[in-house]
Amino acid sequence: MKESDQTRDDPQTWDFDRSFLKPAARLCLDTLDFSDLWDEEDGEEDEGASSTGDSSVCPRAPPGPPPLPPPPPPLAPPLPSSPHKGAAIKGRTLRLHWRELQSLAPLPRMTRFGARTIWAGLEPVRLDTNRLGHLFESKGSSSSFNVASGRQKQPSVSVLGMKRSNIVTIALSSLPPPRLLPPAIYSMDSSVLDREDVQRLKALIPTEEELRLINEAKAQNPHSPLAPAELCLLTLGEIPHLNSRLQLWAFALDYDALEREVAEPLFHLKLAMEQLAASHTFKCILATVLAIGNFLNGCKARGFELSYLGKLSQVRDTHTRQPLLLHVCVLLLQLYPQSTDLHSDITAVTKAGKFDYSLVQSNFTQLEAQCKASWEQLKILDKAEERRKGGKVEKRRGGGDEAPAAEGSLRHRLPRILKECEERLKVLRAVHRRVINRFHSFLLFLGYSRAMVRDTIAEDFCKTISDFSLEYRTTRQAVLLQRERERQRRAAESPNTPVGRRKRQQTPTQEDEEQCRLEEVLRTQESTLRLDVTLPRARRRMADVQGPISRRMKW
Repeated sequence: MKESDQTRDDPQTWDFDRSFLKPAARLCLDTLDFSDLWDEEDGEEDEGASSTGDSSVCPRAPPGPPPLPPPPPPLAPPLPSSPHKGAAIKGRTLRLHWRELQSLAPLPRMTRFGARTIWAGLEPVRLDTNRLGHLFESKGSSSSFNVASGRQKQPSVSVLGMKRSNIVTIALSSLPPPRLLPPAIYSMDSSVLDREDVQRLKALIPTEEELRLINEAKAQNPHSPLAPAELCLLTLGEIPHLNSRLQLWAFALDYDALEREVAEPLFHLKLAMEQLAASHTFKCILATVLAIGNFLNGCKARGFELSYLGKLSQVRDTHTRQPLLLHVCVLLLQLYPQSTDLHSDITAVTKAGKFDYSLVQSNFTQLEAQCKASWEQLKILDKAEERRKGGKVEKRRGGGDEAPAAEGSLRHRLPRILKECEERLKVLRAVHRRVINRFHSFLLFLGYSRAMVRDTIAEDFCKTISDFSLEYRTTRQAVLLQRERERQRRAAESPNTPVGRRKRQQTPTQEDEEQCRLEEVLRTQESTLRLDVTLPRARRRMADVQGPISRRMKW
């Protein structure tokens, strides 16, 4: 890199230079590794556009890039078609209303994904054009697209409103006693107050009006104790620069979480691009859909916008009324039996589609502003301590009667912590810029024009691909389940199975005899029924039988 691009080492300088890091190996944020982002991805994509017009200028190879994927196979030959039927089929098949990529310009420079677009490396797909023409035959004008904690009141001075008093009282139930708050705040002792406690204290910062009312009530009733809520606010109001202390403390405790809110979506977006570029099934699906669409439209498009993948389940053939996505699944299982369900191959795409990358940018801007404000708040605290002590502070102290801050306390380590946060923010800025530029480069790899790249939102793109992969997996599972059922049915009907042997043993003669006997019984009237020992007879109770003994016992 150029020497002029290096940043200054002054800790108070707030200058995020885009070439802050020379080695890419330093692009690591906690456990997230971004070291494979190239230095050339710092520049905007439009900067490389001017160099594409001059064919004599070769793009500079990045220093020590990660190994590139194997070169794509040679350009596929034109798809097979029947020239003598092309004009006829074009007029009587359904059309796919996709957004055709009119011209696929070469990539402006060597990218992480190769030197050519994804469409240049697709394999040709041989289609059964007669079957497709029959399934998607156009039929006239018909279209198929269609708390309160209960405390007993004490005789004390209370000037706060009921709502404000309840909020303070509820917060006090989770905080240490008010007399222990000032020392912990001065030294920023995390063993006394944790992150949640600091957030509660930020909501309890008293206003000037509240402090005035409490002081007036205390002056009017010097012998009456203050209520717990009023006593807490008065104690907090006596701490100088309370808001700055709490803001600074909260930033030091929350920085890791705030950084992860920015870095984690970027990491999933980077993984999503890598998984899509490496997915063989994804390329097979694109090749199959492109071949089907070119046949139905009667054209030779070189690619299409990927948002059309979400509409494959809405297009149905005119005979079996099955969706086009089902036919794509069947074709892939026939032509590419080694293909997967796609959804399990691109898990990062699903995760990336759940983030709002405009919010990521906003969070990063707020993180920078909070870090800059923290330096200013630290300066204010240092100046206040110097004025209170009458000179330069040798041992960092809080204010009033607070004890000196220990060497290992958070207050003592604040300058070093803020310096570290500033350095990590420089890494985060470089990561954010390079991931977004890589996403734009990935869209160019997919054949998108620069105007389409500017209009494409990262989360919308990832959600479209994720939803399609889920639909494809569901349809694929249904096809495989249907095939398994048919296989089991054919196996059950085989003469070598027990069911097949029983059917073969039961001759048609026996069936005819049983049928004739049943029909004869049904046709015979009840009055002419003969006693048949083979049929069950009705039973009677013994009391109904008139025998010689029963006749003699009658009165």
